[in-house]
Amino acid sequence: MPALQPSRARHVAVGFTLLLAAIAYLDRICISTAAPAIGADLGLSDAEMGFVFSAFTLAYALFEVPSGWFADRFGARVTLTRIVIWWSAMTAATGLAGGLVSLLAVRLLFGVGEAGMFPATARAFARWLPAAERGRAFGLLIMTAALGGAAAQPLVVALLRQMSWRQAFPIFGSLGVLWAVAWWRWFRDDPAEHGGVNATELATILAGRREMPHHEPVPWGLVVRNRTLFALCVMYGAGIYGWYFYLTWLPTYLLRARGFDLSHVGWLAALPLVAIAAGVFTGGWLSDLLARRWGSRAGRRAPGLVGFPLAAVAVTAAVLTPSPILSAWFLAAAAGLAALGVAPAWAVCLEIGGPHAGVVSGAMNTFGNLGGTLSPTVVGLSLGRWNSWSAPLASVALFYLVAAVAWLAIDPAKRVEVGG
Repeated sequence: MPALQPSRARHVAVGFTLLLAAIAYLDRICISTAAPAIGADLGLSDAEMGFVFSAFTLAYALFEVPSGWFADRFGARVTLTRIVIWWSAMTAATGLAGGLVSLLAVRLLFGVGEAGMFPATARAFARWLPAAERGRAFGLLIMTAALGGAAAQPLVVALLRQMSWRQAFPIFGSLGVLWAVAWWRWFRDDPAEHGGVNATELATILAGRREMPHHEPVPWGLVVRNRTLFALCVMYGAGIYGWYFYLTWLPTYLLRARGFDLSHVGWLAALPLVAIAAGVFTGGWLSDLLARRWGSRAGRRAPGLVGFPLAAVAVTAAVLTPSPILSAWFLAAAAGLAALGVAPAWAVCLEIGGPHAGVVSGAMNTFGNLGGTLSPTVVGLSLGRWNSWSAPLASVALFYLVAAVAWLAIDPAKRVEVGG
């Protein structure tokens, strides 16, 4: 009797998460392109706008671990449905802000609601994907997130020519609601319970997978003492520090410091996000390939060890060049090179976390977003006090070097359940 051809339900599950990531970054980044209009309408200074940008990432960071625990405890189906409904409501509510306080409140609640999206997705991948496919899946996931953000830049510019920024935000918010309804109807936390998964595909998914119960207590002491997790947190915080410059202040930098008009800014601000998309996909694919050839320790490290130092060089060149267009291209190159180390980090979280993948990835992403919280605040304060773009961009290059050093201490064999 011929072997049953495997179904491909896991690819549909990945497709859902890719669409999720694109919508998330579309909703998250649209405020950066609209920032000049929002600031002018509400009378906000650069420093105040920096605080608005940081409000989201601070709340997001603080709630990553609780939301990761929630995903480990209750599964990705209910967790992602709750997250998307919440953040979609806050995206729409952004258009109702009447001043600094209300805008800060909405952005804080936005961050609280969206926290846990990537840890919950990591939980879904850990249950639905064999280990050999996870690095590539994370590369695709973050690639589509970046492409969603890239699409947001020119799209927001086009919408702002037709309507006010207040009218644009509810349009973006509606997309997530449609996704949440479809996800709840289709997804199941255990692939064995999904009608679209046949026996052959299930065997592929389960091959080599450790059992991942929803209710296993978290060994918090082992998690906190895990040296690889500590290094991951340092690396991700330093790497995402630069990422958030591209997500928040880059359109303003291109307008003010480099003299581009708004029609060009939408496309030029999208370039680093397109480069990030290429970088995370390449990094995830390379880390899977190199892990098979060199072992997980060397294979997962290599993309970040190469990418981050080169990114530091590219940022430095962007600051020093007198050419506005070269500066934009150097920043895009820096974003893509730094992104090489992102997808492998999420794959390492699954390898060291096992049944606690949500908590482990949530801890890493907490520190990433603490770096993301610091970045826009540093830019806003630098502009307010010294009217300087050079100082914050130099700090981006410095943090990229810190991220490269941290990769040297990361070892996927040091799992939390054995006290690594």
